[in-house]
Amino acid sequence: MKIRQNIRHWAAKKALTTAVVGPRVEKKLVDMHTEIFLGKTDESNHDSRRAHLDDFFDATMDTYVAALEASYPEAKAREITHIQANFDFFNHGWTEMMEIPADELEAHYRRYEEFFRAHGITIDDPLGDFAPPGGVADAPSTPEKLEEPEYENAIEGFADDVYVETPEGLLKGSGTDEPDDVDPSEAPGADDEARAD
Repeated sequence: MKIRQNIRHWAAKKALTTAVVGPRVEKKLVDMHTEIFLGKTDESNHDSRRAHLDDFFDATMDTYVAALEASYPEAKAREITHIQANFDFFNHGWTEMMEIPADELEAHYRRYEEFFRAHGITIDDPLGDFAPPGGVADAPSTPEKLEEPEYENAIEGFADDVYVETPEGLLKGSGTDEPDDVDPSEAPGADDEARAD
């Protein structure tokens, strides 16, 4: 999968493993991801999908931290959560929100099969053990889109590795090296409380 990696991603990584700012950053990241993916679908779908996406992305924050704790590099830990989201989008027939075409889902699963199996994650059960006790909010499916999918926001051809997009182009591999002086206050949402004051 093709993803980006910059100082805000590194700051978010640090913040999500810090008790003081972690919850604020997590909330902001959930909100950001929900808005980003709602932006890929027609506005008429926003209200019906918002609660589901909020719940789903909130659960993937736990996946991300677990992947980091399992020694996955930041880019791969984040890619794991994006793969989970694409499983969910596929299951709902939300092809316009998918980042990868359906015929690459299996290849992405296989690359992280050890992690996914350890946590009960499958294409049919994208959250596995990370599903919240009360589940995630329901949202209507559009299975008819799977019959002749267009995947208008999917980028194909990146199923063999995580590709990190840098200012210089594409870097294949685990991503860029973590800077030595990462400040968690640079993470999205880290200073929200200060602004509220």
